[in-house]
Amino acid sequence: MKVKVLTLDAGNAGEVELSEGVFGVSPRADILARVVQWQENKRHKGQSRVLTRSEVDRTTKKIYKQKGTGQARHGAAAVGQFRGGAKAMGPVLRSRETDLPKKIRALGLKMVLSAKRKDGQLIVLDAAKITEAKTKKVVSSFGKLGLKSAVIVDGPAFDTGFERAARNIPNIDLLSVGGINVLDVLRREKLVLTKAALSAIEERFK
Repeated sequence: MKVKVLTLDAGNAGEVELSEGVFGVSPRADILARVVQWQENKRHKGQSRVLTRSEVDRTTKKIYKQKGTGQARHGAAAVGQFRGGAKAMGPVLRSRETDLPKKIRALGLKMVLSAKRKDGQLIVLDAAKITEAKTKKVVSSFGKLGLKSAVIVDGPAFDTGFERAARNIPNIDLLSVGGINVLDVLRREKLVLTKAALSAIEERFK
């Protein structure tokens, strides 16, 4: 299957052949859901944590004598019913990471690439390079390409000027080819691949 190759100014730069094994896979919602869930679990950072009884820095001296006060019996001040004491059965830091076979991860990526191609949301760029690092010029180029919400994937590293000019544009994500993933591609409407990124992706799945 062939797709047009465009320049940053939406000019014609020829055609490129897409691999059927990478861009012609039928998407399955269950596979994509598994990969997205795996990614979200991996990215989750637990922040909530409370001190347990053994971690609270309070005196262990008995608060008052055992008998004769008319009050309940108490020992150390670190127990949960006192202010500054431990929290009973509170949240603790834990990892939500789960295992997902590499084959499923690879299949999920192929499926999301295929879905973007099938929906007409895939754009192949000749190169993501500019002569002058001006955000205004990049925004103008994106307007010509119809990019309002897009993830742009280049080779191992972006052109410094292009990255500096494009990185703060709302709803535009920049990813190196090694960082392409299902979740980030699904978050944006269009997927933009440079020829360098396309070659690296197809080489990866050979």
